[in-house]
Amino acid sequence: MFASIYGMTVLGLHAHLIRVEVDVSNGLPSFEIVGLATTAVREARDRVRSAIRNSGYQFPLQRVTVNLAPADLRKQGSGLDLPIALGILAATNQYRGACLDHYVFTGELSLEGSLRPVPGVLTMAISLYRDNQQYELETTRKTKELSLVISPENLAEARLVTGLETHSTSTLKQLIAALEGENDFEDERILRVSLGEEIARGNQVDWTDVHGQQHVKRALEIAAAGGHNVILVGPPGSGKTLLAKAYSGILPPLSESESLEVTQLYSVCGLQPCNGSLVQFRPFRSPHHTITKVGMIGGGRDLRPGELTFANYGVLFLDELPEFPREVLESLRQPLEDRELTISRQSGSITYPANVSVIASMNPCPCGFFSDPARECRCTPLQIQNYRGRISGPLLDRFDMHIEVPRLNFSELRNASGSQESSQTVRKRVIAARERQWARLGPAKTNAEMTSKESKEFGRLTSSGEALLQRVFDGQGLSARAHDRILRVARTIADLGDSVDIFPEHLAEAIQYRALDKRLQL
Repeated sequence: MFASIYGMTVLGLHAHLIRVEVDVSNGLPSFEIVGLATTAVREARDRVRSAIRNSGYQFPLQRVTVNLAPADLRKQGSGLDLPIALGILAATNQYRGACLDHYVFTGELSLEGSLRPVPGVLTMAISLYRDNQQYELETTRKTKELSLVISPENLAEARLVTGLETHSTSTLKQLIAALEGENDFEDERILRVSLGEEIARGNQVDWTDVHGQQHVKRALEIAAAGGHNVILVGPPGSGKTLLAKAYSGILPPLSESESLEVTQLYSVCGLQPCNGSLVQFRPFRSPHHTITKVGMIGGGRDLRPGELTFANYGVLFLDELPEFPREVLESLRQPLEDRELTISRQSGSITYPANVSVIASMNPCPCGFFSDPARECRCTPLQIQNYRGRISGPLLDRFDMHIEVPRLNFSELRNASGSQESSQTVRKRVIAARERQWARLGPAKTNAEMTSKESKEFGRLTSSGEALLQRVFDGQGLSARAHDRILRVARTIADLGDSVDIFPEHLAEAIQYRALDKRLQL
């Protein structure tokens, strides 16, 4: 006796259609699952056996073999519990309804037979919708689109993909009854949250909460407008952390495609509540400096994403940058350049997005008071050199802007609140500058993503600007990458000023944000 059911598994940010083939034959009672299944999938044997019995059906006392095709694709997660159970019931003639070839089933089964939610349903729904649109499935199925059957807790998430037929049910027994026509699915109307709706964030810092530091705010506005990576250098208590938290508030809102991608990522990792809403805020991730390399860029047995990917389309804040392990910092070099990373292991390889804005902070020395007029530095020159040497030159080149954050004096701290701009006001200027970049470079592309060819094409300088850049390039011994970074930042400054050309004053302001190239002597 044989039955075939469709299921799905998620690897990275991609879902794959799985054909669950069940064969029940005479022989000693056994239950085997083959087809490159992980531990979570193999453990389905115990869950499925108990769920079938506790739902009022008979588990066959025969040889049960389940094949998960394609056999060379790694299967993970507990979402294949439901199609395996349905396949066994269909193969033993305990299901007598219509053909199941037009459904895709996913869900974890409890021992009592109820359906539990699984992560990654949004990714499954997107993949299934695209398959239905492109007709890339088997020829026997082209006559009808596939429908997705999931648990009620996952229904709101799946309904974010309009145009895909989705159904839900609470238990295995109710699902069989619905498929046989005895009752209806437990579908309910899900209202989609408008993309324009603001979701309040309790921990969001407004631009007005940061007193003083006007030149630092100006630099961060430039960074937000062009998508540039920034490193903040200053003594303890100068406001570096507060500025980094306020930075996410001046970034443009997520577009619909960006919001869907962020929600999809959080869904795969089980971080998104199943409330039927898209993520509306840009992620802000601030890992501790004790984080491992796997925790930062991802990996492990299941090739899970790391903090770098969780911050996609948002902000990755690296507080106390020199305190991070050297291998963690060096692992960021390639992803920050390519804005994506590929994790390769023996079990396979997965590419994750890494389109982030990195804000890093550090003290000027181990004690934190080097060049501080209010406090005396207690560090020796060798200690300062070793501390700064923890950040390699190639990594420092990945930061477009190096900003010094001085300590505020008493009068600046007490009198700065009167003339503050709100995050909303600054965000409007940032959005206007981004729109100029999109018109020039293409949708959703910023100046920080310009290639060397684009930097030369859109970063043409006057003769005086060329002379200024050459003088700085030779005097500070800048790298070719630092040269391109200066042109990109100057282009952003011109965009903020609604200027088509890059004038010497734009270039001079961009150059001052590379002061650490010489001062840190890395």
